[in-house]
Amino acid sequence: MELTQAILKRRSIRKFTDYVVTDAEIAELLEAARWAPSWANTQCCEFIVVRDRGLIEKITAAYSEFNPARKCSLAASALIIGCAHSKKAGVKEGGWATKFSSWYMFDLGLAVQTICLRAHELGLGTVIVGLMNHDICKNLLDLPEDYEVVVSIPIGKPAVEAKEGPARRAVAEFTHLDRFGNPFMS
Repeated sequence: MELTQAILKRRSIRKFTDYVVTDAEIAELLEAARWAPSWANTQCCEFIVVRDRGLIEKITAAYSEFNPARKCSLAASALIIGCAHSKKAGVKEGGWATKFSSWYMFDLGLAVQTICLRAHELGLGTVIVGLMNHDICKNLLDLPEDYEVVVSIPIGKPAVEAKEGPARRAVAEFTHLDRFGNPFMS
């Protein structure tokens, strides 16, 4: 599958078959994440593969009660929990080198997108879940103090064909030339 095809066709999947995603498939996803770029190559991302049904239930219970990913998370054969060392990315010589102390969110976002695209290429479905009580999940997973749980990624075989994606803004609507408000493209 070409990258452009994966970018255009990958969708959030919230309904899985009973297929059990293999450890080898998950290893391929994690290998892809390993190559995602990070701030000064700090590689602040950590991933926890959760297969224990009881723990999946507890993590899912920490999702917002209105989160539409609850059902698919309970049906998934695994969750990949995206975590990050919160005081590593964006730091240089012992201090914040950037205005943003949450640079780890950007690095983790790159790795998570890489996982989702690779999963799509393998015929697997994912959805990125962030609407949750992060502190409860952090405690459930025994994360050290300077680490944060950011997302849960349920993984499985899609039970339905992916729909067309929602409408997107035209490139001209969000690009600027030299200064904000000066259209890059007309």
